Amino acid sequence: MSFLKNIFSKKDEPVKNNAEFWEWFRKHERTFFHVIRTGNDIEEKFFNKLSPKLDELKSGYFFLTGMCDEHTAELVITPDGAIRNIVFVEELVAAAPVIPGWKFTALKPALDIESVRITMGDYSFDRDTLSFYSNDLKDYPDEIDITVIHRDYTEENKSTITNGTYIFIDNYIGELDSVTTIDNLIVAGKAEAGKELVPIGKLKAFLTWRQKEFIEKYEGVVPDGEDATHSVLEAELENGNKLVATVNTDILNWENKASHPWILCVGITFDGSASNGMPDKETYTRLDDIEERIVQDLSEKDGYINIGRQTADGLRNIYFACKDFRKPSRVLHAITLEHQGEQITYDIYKDKYWRSLDRFNPSY
Repeated sequence: MSFLKNIFSKKDEPVKNNAEFWEWFRKHERTFFHVIRTGNDIEEKFFNKLSPKLDELKSGYFFLTGMCDEHTAELVITPDGAIRNIVFVEELVAAAPVIPGWKFTALKPALDIESVRITMGDYSFDRDTLSFYSNDLKDYPDEIDITVIHRDYTEENKSTITNGTYIFIDNYIGELDSVTTIDNLIVAGKAEAGKELVPIGKLKAFLTWRQKEFIEKYEGVVPDGEDATHSVLEAELENGNKLVATVNTDILNWENKASHPWILCVGITFDGSASNGMPDKETYTRLDDIEERIVQDLSEKDGYINIGRQTADGLRNIYFACKDFRKPSRVLHAITLEHQGEQITYDIYKDKYWRSLDRFNPSY
């Protein structure tokens, strides 16, 4: 115990980047290794030391740990399904030094079907209890829509079976594919099955085939935005405030929407109390400057389409359709750091047919 007290007796300086984090970790790695291998007071002596350090880098880092074998401890760093944090987890682990006795992994890895068995209460989730089939959606042919069947599913145990199935899928196909490849997943019982069941062990191969087919279909597809029509939409909210949206209405009817399947939504909060929820002239200029800064880094030629913006009730929302999610994550994180005086939030989610933006489309 005295050894542990001596190591952590002096308050560590906050870490400012990945290199400084790993320098700190290397300094304490022997103590951490001993704690993980013995399993003695692991929460206090490892979890409570590591979590604050990760938070100093960026919020949204989570981790798992355990022994791979008698001589190797593994640290898995995960965004816990948050798309916007995947790239930062990947970059943090890529920067890790080689430390004897340690294995560092970005995102929860995929496991062999023989190695995955989840138990929750009286129910097990494995190759014997689970199967699946693909739903073919006529209006959305590029979506990967899966129904997973659990043999013990009932309305009474629906919540437990659904949670256990999601955990199984996360472990079986790996966290990255789980959150980026499957567009929609439903859990049901055998009585509800609408098609012939496929063994769950074939799910990885199915997803690989569908993703390859999708990438080949849209490789090199770009919009022709030179003559795009932007429409101004106005409405009155229930509280009497105005809503104003400026939208690229031509692109909302584009037949190749699925080529840009990631939607970036940026929110900037401002004080609109003096003008019915709308920005004053100075605020308007400030909001436009931030939007222009985003557009500079997320250009259409590089795969990022500025769909438009909506302003109402002290909030400006800006929408982009994106070919990937990693660069938008970096760009928006950097912008929030540059404009710390502003209240800027952002989210990135998958929406191959931009259905979340249908409200802006006059055709609907």
